[in-house]
Amino acid sequence: MDATDTPPQQLGATVAQAGVWFALAAPQATAAHVCVYDETGTSLVGTWPAFRVSSDVGESDASEVTGTWRAWAPGVKAGMCYGWRVHGPWNPQQGQRFNPHKLLLDPYAYEVVGHFDGSDIHVGHAPQQLLIQDTRDNAATALKARVVVQTDADALGSVPGVQVPPHRRVIYEAHVRTLTALHPQVPQHQQGRYLGMIHPTVLNHLKSLGVTTVSLMPLMFRADEPRLLALGLTNHWGYNPIAWMAPEARYASSPQNAIDECRRMIQGLHEAGFEVVLDVVFNHSAESDEHGPTLSLRGMGNATYYRLDPQDPSRYVNWAGCGNVLNTDHPLVQRLIIDSLRHWVLAFGVDGFRFDLAPVLTRHGDHVPVPNKHAPLMQRMAQDPVLQNRLMIAEPWDLGPNGYQLGAFDHPWLEWNDRFRDTQRATWLRGSGDLAALAQRISGSHDTFGGRPPHSTVNFITAHDGFTLADLTSYEERHNHANGEHNRDGHGHNLSCNFGHEGSTDIPHIVSQRWRARRVLATMNLLSLGTPMWLAGDEWGHTQMGNNNAYCQDNPVTWIRWPLAEPACEPRPVAWQQSTNTQEAMHFCHFVQRLIALRQEHELFQASHWWEAVAVNTVGVGAHWMRPNGEPMQVSHWHEQPMAALALVLHAWPQNTRAWWAINPSQHEQRFVLPEGSWTLMIDTYHGNPTPRMLSGQVQVPAQSVWVALAVSPEVRASKEFA
Repeated sequence: MDATDTPPQQLGATVAQAGVWFALAAPQATAAHVCVYDETGTSLVGTWPAFRVSSDVGESDASEVTGTWRAWAPGVKAGMCYGWRVHGPWNPQQGQRFNPHKLLLDPYAYEVVGHFDGSDIHVGHAPQQLLIQDTRDNAATALKARVVVQTDADALGSVPGVQVPPHRRVIYEAHVRTLTALHPQVPQHQQGRYLGMIHPTVLNHLKSLGVTTVSLMPLMFRADEPRLLALGLTNHWGYNPIAWMAPEARYASSPQNAIDECRRMIQGLHEAGFEVVLDVVFNHSAESDEHGPTLSLRGMGNATYYRLDPQDPSRYVNWAGCGNVLNTDHPLVQRLIIDSLRHWVLAFGVDGFRFDLAPVLTRHGDHVPVPNKHAPLMQRMAQDPVLQNRLMIAEPWDLGPNGYQLGAFDHPWLEWNDRFRDTQRATWLRGSGDLAALAQRISGSHDTFGGRPPHSTVNFITAHDGFTLADLTSYEERHNHANGEHNRDGHGHNLSCNFGHEGSTDIPHIVSQRWRARRVLATMNLLSLGTPMWLAGDEWGHTQMGNNNAYCQDNPVTWIRWPLAEPACEPRPVAWQQSTNTQEAMHFCHFVQRLIALRQEHELFQASHWWEAVAVNTVGVGAHWMRPNGEPMQVSHWHEQPMAALALVLHAWPQNTRAWWAINPSQHEQRFVLPEGSWTLMIDTYHGNPTPRMLSGQVQVPAQSVWVALAVSPEVRASKEFA
């Protein structure tokens, strides 16, 4: 391919035999030039003007075609770096912020060279004068894209993706650096990096837990906020993207190895049998608000790529809480998102995606979310042959009008269910709520997800955003002073409990209470109907010292301190920064393993079918809610105050297996009457029982605890081990 051939359809850089084709979407621009640099990104090789593509090129969408600029650069090769200079009107009050003095990063960059340093030379406006164009050239330190010969993962022999049956899925949310930065058996040069994620000891731990799906926090190349850089901090979580095709270089052994090592990480997880989900951020970019830098999209078409305040186009809509919102109504933004998702599937092998602040993707121009399945971007994803069978998970809320959209993302989407989280926390840590709400969440939140499969709800107690499980049971107030915002950031309504002492303590009865509460919450999370999600490190009692918004703490505040070396939970002489009982952590890790194993072994605890109101001899699970004495629950019992206790019997047919739950959120020991049958106690959250035992007749269940027992047919008992 050379300049005489038909230009390629794709945007970005396409390597040809005699040079490189460059393409950029900038509909409102008046001119554009591509500037090519050497492999280091420091020496300018040459500048080539781009021509505006006419609508007869044959691309699918005329609105995309008329805004595309292409440049042919003969002699340019893979490995060289480049950036764009885009000309057009400078009129912030009308939403136009073109500034050819700023070298811009291609949003289709496959690899990014450099690191945003936060200096004001990268803003499009003059410092302290928002309406005046800045004429300083920023090329010396601007982020640049590297020309890459793109190869699909399949062509490189990548292990095929993993598809977990939806009813058996158990999600493990992890951050590449957080999980491995302090692992005592991961080599130092791999700690906190892509390859550390697939070190045998890490993979063995994940296998021993029994999780099926690793949900990785953002891997797209990000730029840190200038405010954080001034404080000596970084955006550790990565929810601040600037290049949606490029893997984050900070997790690689060297920046030029990011693509290969990220791909090897995903391949290694696949080889170990794990499904891989990538957390993606398409609601905003790292360019922030009108005070922010001009790094990419802002200088290519501010009014095209961002939602502007209709009353004052010099300002931005801020439904994401990060300064700006991508204009997902526009076909070019939709194309960028679709192309990015396809790229992560085809080039890296990703099995699915978790969408941060997903309602932004569905919003219409009038600022009101349209029915989600009818939103243009959602339709494009559903119809795309590469994406239509991928796992899609929504964080179903944003900060805009009517932004709380739980239950609105239709099948086959899954959704994070914060009602499950809040009900469990309120019940077990604050003693509030009622049995009706608790039962609704345990049974899959049918009030929200009815009409869809029960695996549609992603049940969680903790996630990256908020307290860890240990901190949820150790702190009643956030302790975010290290974030530099005077402890004003982070959620103030945590429904947490410190059990009489704020923070770490060695007081025996408080320590015991905390571990008991963690066992209850783990049981609710991992055995309730739906898709459970577990936060990495919670199995060890990982603490962030009360920081519930540790997005900017790339340091031991967030890094998981591994107290154990092997899946067998053998103690390790690892120094803990907090007073942590290693033996208790070992027992809790075993407890979590046991819960997941119980879930995977018995259909009763999986999300194959909704629990019916009565047990019938059809395939599925029947459910009976009862009072502790065995009598059926009546309407008046569901809202008793103070909160009483209740029992649940599940009956799976045709397996002829039953499960009995004794649920006692009250402050007092309760007497429960077991149903007829031979019962084996499998889970006792009060004692954390290591060995199942037989039950019959009546039992005393301690306060604020849960028991789970099984009764199986002789045939099932003969085929399974219950000791």
